[in-house]
Amino acid sequence: MKNVIQKEKVFNHSIDKVWNAISKAEEISSWFIQADFKAEVGYEYTFTSKEEGCVPITGTVKQADPYTLVYTWVVQDTDTETTVKWELQELEGKTKLYLEHSGIANYPAESAVEMFESFNGGWDNCVSLLAGYLTEEVHAG
Repeated sequence: MKNVIQKEKVFNHSIDKVWNAISKAEEISSWFIQADFKAEVGYEYTFTSKEEGCVPITGTVKQADPYTLVYTWVVQDTDTETTVKWELQELEGKTKLYLEHSGIANYPAESAVEMFESFNGGWDNCVSLLAGYLTEEVHAG
């Protein structure tokens, strides 16, 4: 059973525009999921999807340094805590995004594989939505 999902993408956008898109509630809410979120250590956030069958995600921000964001991730009605980490790196006017979701093996055996597959596809979609947002809404590239 894999325990870590990793995604990487290089954006033709400044590091500050990408950082704002992943760390500001109003921007997260416009491209990803309705967010009560602040990139402040200790902030207890909630992500609420309007899609049918989706439940809220809650957690606590653990690190929010410029260009590194780490928070716990708890799917409602589970007792399992995983960790999401975003790291940004500036590359000659572009930005490399590294996304890691770890701790998925903490789910009970019968659901860990299912959760891994769900999260893996969800993060692929997330990175794609972020790319579209940065290009179309922010006009950053």
